[in-house]
Amino acid sequence: MEFPGNFPNEDLSWDLSRFKETFSIVIGHIDETDMEFDMIGVDAAIANAFRRILIGEVPTMAIEKVYVMNNTSIMHDEILAQRLGLVPIKADPRLFDFKRGDADAPTDANTLVFRLKVACEKNPQASPSAVHPDDKYINSNVLSSHITWDPQGEQVQRLGDVGPVVPDILITKMRPGQELELELHAQKGIGKEHAKWSPVATASYRLLPEITILQPITGVDALKFQKCFPPGVVDVRRNAKGEQEAIVVNPRKDTVSREALRHKEFEDKVRLTRIRDHFI
Repeated sequence: MEFPGNFPNEDLSWDLSRFKETFSIVIGHIDETDMEFDMIGVDAAIANAFRRILIGEVPTMAIEKVYVMNNTSIMHDEILAQRLGLVPIKADPRLFDFKRGDADAPTDANTLVFRLKVACEKNPQASPSAVHPDDKYINSNVLSSHITWDPQGEQVQRLGDVGPVVPDILITKMRPGQELELELHAQKGIGKEHAKWSPVATASYRLLPEITILQPITGVDALKFQKCFPPGVVDVRRNAKGEQEAIVVNPRKDTVSREALRHKEFEDKVRLTRIRDHFI
């Protein structure tokens, strides 16, 4: 049975005022690369809409044009350009305009210019017995850290620090005598046009698990019940009678394996469901 639409004695029709009262977003974790938040008071259609917006509608900056002055590496120009386009760029897209086709000339308001100039050569300090390319050669690995920003106009004052988000992304490999000299133009776009503009690697949601203990689970059964769930979901504590009793402490860590239902001793003692309007 899917939500919404067919639950008896429930009015699930859309109502804006009720939505304003019940809807909330709670941020549980956020750092430079990850974010987890709860959406409460919506159905799956709204949760999925947010997921798709994160993937395809939030603009970012990505390398769109690659001008090759010299490429003597073994990687073809087209493959090299594709790999460069997937390097995440640290720049606030709100400070840029969308570039409207090739007729729209690049300016400091719609384009970031980067340069990649790397040459591989033998390492004069390398030991005669060295076998690893990192020891034998200089610049054998072309990394995203080799991409340098070439500010245009007033971009230094307006943008601050700009460059690849991750410095150690491998772009290609080279050997002595090979070199790259490229000019890279990053432009504003959205993931719907190309995946390189998607601001997220993955965006997913799941319903919050609900574990309801219907009858006390004590003694040896409490320890067995605890092992049916991932660590941190169920705790075993002493109750008022001094017995060990299972208590649900953090259902959001549950992987919904339903392992507890395989054991007869827990029959009619636990109900495993999910809260149908609470998405993680």
